[in-house]
Amino acid sequence: MEMTKGKTKEIVIILALVFILVLVGSLSADELVHKFGNPSFSGINQSAHYLTIDEQERTRAEKNAADIQDALEEAEREADNTVLAKFLRNLESRIYSTLAKDISESLFNYSGIPTSENPIAGEINLEGNILKWINNGTTITLIIEEWFDGVLVSTTEIVIPVGRFGGCWVDCDG
Repeated sequence: MEMTKGKTKEIVIILALVFILVLVGSLSADELVHKFGNPSFSGINQSAHYLTIDEQERTRAEKNAADIQDALEEAEREADNTVLAKFLRNLESRIYSTLAKDISESLFNYSGIPTSENPIAGEINLEGNILKWINNGTTITLIIEEWFDGVLVSTTEIVIPVGRFGGCWVDCDG
């Protein structure tokens, strides 16, 4: 039995040595190298990183500008929807409607008989622009002068034959 105990010890020692040799052979070591994960420090993919940062800053600035513009437009819409603003728009519309009716009645004035020697004429200044009309009995000439800062920008002349609109004061054919 002594012999088997000694042999068992030898076998255990040999197996331990083989195990250590196998373990040592498979181990390898290398030096530890620290690499930065951020491209700003390592330089790897640095330009793409800078482009990404630039894109984020640009989109954030655009969103802020859009938010400011939306807030301004919302405030403007709220100001336009007040009771006073609605009243003023309605009043202005009625005034322009009455003004257009009065000008139309002056153009087709049936109270006096216009002739080429004694035409019915009128003129009105509307927000710096001048509207002139002349009714000579056979035609009505409407002249619109557009002015900007005291300078005549354009002139439009419209000639309306009166006989086509329901009657002439004088002989329309002659």
